[in-house]
Amino acid sequence: MIKMINENPGEVTLVATAPLTNLAVAVQLNPKISKKLKALYIMGGNTESRGNTTTCGEFNFVADPEAAYIVLDRYTCPTYIATWEFSCRNSLPWSWCDELLALNTPKANFVKTISSLSNKKAQSADYQKEITEGKGFNSCDTYALAAAINDTLITKSEEVAVTVELEGNFTRGMMVLDYMGQLKKKHKVFIMKEIDKEKLKQMFMNSMK
Repeated sequence: MIKMINENPGEVTLVATAPLTNLAVAVQLNPKISKKLKALYIMGGNTESRGNTTTCGEFNFVADPEAAYIVLDRYTCPTYIATWEFSCRNSLPWSWCDELLALNTPKANFVKTISSLSNKKAQSADYQKEITEGKGFNSCDTYALAAAINDTLITKSEEVAVTVELEGNFTRGMMVLDYMGQLKKKHKVFIMKEIDKEKLKQMFMNSMK
């Protein structure tokens, strides 16, 4: 990853859909890569202290809070975050999901097979305790990836400085938004707020052909 970024400055867009350990290690090994990226898209974190793994933490950040802290502190390229709440609010109807997986193409059949367990889990009573609002097909990681492919999908976002709580008994791993400017950070990230669902649906459909 470091080699690719250094050889192609300003051309590489990273999409992070898991704990940020590798990105944190990379920027510590080579601090200059943080400015050489074209953009960084992250699925992770939360904005309203509603967790899906701990009381106040989203899985990707809770799995390695220190890594999330380092990434949000040291990467100074344009950074876009699809949070847990954002993905919940933009869930797609299960009826549409059924239509997507019924296309009977090799890709659709493959996705149907590998997602059967997670889709069953997503419709369970236990999962309903994790979501902040809305019901339906919540493909969390896809929002970050889709935005990286076509940034016009995101119709509303807010720019704010962020960090990650590392100490709290209940809030370790929670993303903190600094609206008051107390962190004195020059670099701010873009928190995704709204997405064009119709464009997203069409992107899904096209990808299954």
